Amino acid sequence: MPAALALPDDFPRRVKAIASDLDRTLIGEDYELHERSAAAITAAQAAGIHFVIVTGRMFRSVRPYLERAGIDDLAVCYQGAIVADPTSGRFLHHVTIPLELARETIAAVEREGFSLNCYVGDNLYVAKMTPESHSYAEHQRIPIDTVGNLLEWLESPPTKLVVIGEPTALDGLAERLRGQFDGRLYISKSLPFFLELASPEVSKGAGLGFVAERLGFTAAETVAFGDGENDIELLDWAGYSVAVANAQAGVRARADFVCPPVQEEGVAQVIEAMLAPESGR
Repeated sequence: MPAALALPDDFPRRVKAIASDLDRTLIGEDYELHERSAAAITAAQAAGIHFVIVTGRMFRSVRPYLERAGIDDLAVCYQGAIVADPTSGRFLHHVTIPLELARETIAAVEREGFSLNCYVGDNLYVAKMTPESHSYAEHQRIPIDTVGNLLEWLESPPTKLVVIGEPTALDGLAERLRGQFDGRLYISKSLPFFLELASPEVSKGAGLGFVAERLGFTAAETVAFGDGENDIELLDWAGYSVAVANAQAGVRARADFVCPPVQEEGVAQVIEAMLAPESGR
C-alpha cells in the first residue's frame, strides 16, 4: 500500500471547511467521482468539516455529484453567480448579467465569429446546435435548447455566457473582450476551451464568502483546492490553498501546497492525511 501523503508543517490544524473545484480538481477526464474521493468527503463531513463544491458548472450538472458524495452543504455554481441548496434546489444567491450588457456581449462575441452558450436560470440555450455545444452538453450531461437568434430571443438577464473554442483563439478573444468590457464583465477561463463571462460581482471567492457567512466558518478556517485560472479567487479567499499537481503553472505557484494530481485523487489524499489520528489535526 502506498505511503500516506505527508502534509507540510504549515498545513492548518483547525479546519472547519474544505472548498473544492470540481473538474480537473476533484474529478478527472472521465467525469466520475471515484470511491476514494467520495469516501474522503464522507469522512470529512463526519468529522464536522463543511465540504463545499465551488465550480463553474450549472447547478443541475453538479447536483448528481453532490448526491453521490452525500454533500448537503451549499454549492457554489456558475463561477459564484449562484449559491444553491442541494436539498431543496433553491437558489439562495443569484447574480445575473444585466440584460442590455448581456446583449452587447453576445453581439461582440458573434461579431468575432464565435458561437456561445447562454444560461438563463439553470437552463442552457444556444442559437443553433454545433459540434462544440453538443460536446459541451455531453461533458455537462445536460440538455440544450436551440432558440435561433439569441439577441432576438433573450428577454431575461442571463446567469452567465460561455464561449467554446480552440484555446489560443479564446485567449485572443478574452484580451479583446477585456479591452471592451473592462470592469463591466467577469472574464476568465474555466477550462482551456471554455471562456466564461459573468457579472463583475461574480467570482468563486465571492460565492464562497456568501456560503461562509451562511454556514459560520471563516477564510482562516478554510482549505481550498483548485487547478485553473478561474480558481485563483477561490484560492486567494481561503486561509490555505492547495493546487493539484495537474494545475496550471501560475495556480501551482500561487498555492500554499501542491498535492498529487486529480488522476491520483490528490484531494482525497490530503483529506485522508488531514484526518489521520497521527496528524494531530
